[in-house]
Amino acid sequence: MKLLITAATKNEIALFSSGDEDTDILIAGVGTVSTLYHLQKRLQQIDYEMIIQAGFAGSFTDEIELGETVIVQQDTFGDLGAEENNYYKTIFDMGLADKDEFPFTNGWLTNKNDWVDMAGYKKVNAITVNKVSDSMILKQQRENTFSPQIETMEGAALHYICLQENIPFLQVRTISNIVGERDKTKWRLTAAVENLDTALNQLIKKIKG
Repeated sequence: MKLLITAATKNEIALFSSGDEDTDILIAGVGTVSTLYHLQKRLQQIDYEMIIQAGFAGSFTDEIELGETVIVQQDTFGDLGAEENNYYKTIFDMGLADKDEFPFTNGWLTNKNDWVDMAGYKKVNAITVNKVSDSMILKQQRENTFSPQIETMEGAALHYICLQENIPFLQVRTISNIVGERDKTKWRLTAAVENLDTALNQLIKKIKG
């Protein structure tokens, strides 16, 4: 199986080594724009049977522990919209897009691949934002609008491309911090790197049999 492992930064998969000529690694950069460009460019060059995006995430809930690895079932662009009178409106709320126009389902980019269940990790809902913040008001707006469990800066880009191109995919995230906490002395970066590496190796072994 031709497999692509992609991450925003080298640090997130610092311990991972494919050790397999059928497994490629792509560092696609931080944010949705860089991810969309580099991933789409790679897909123009090579056909992959599956793509795994690996990285860190912030958690909105204490039901997910720092250092825990999760699989994203559905994601969406969490800052594509407008703020009016301290309330956030999505492009769907504003009538600028149809929430059920492919690849969206009720405003979400949902991964229906069997591996979401077979992976064996907790399944979560995520939002993808280009701006992370310590603002409690912003955090509350996102919780009120999306009820997300985690937040990343690239996930929805992966979902969007893979759904459009009909490529099986997984978004694998390890929790490094609580959303809104910008004091990195409170983050679990070492545990996140180690646990993400373990998860990647286990997943690849399962997928490739």
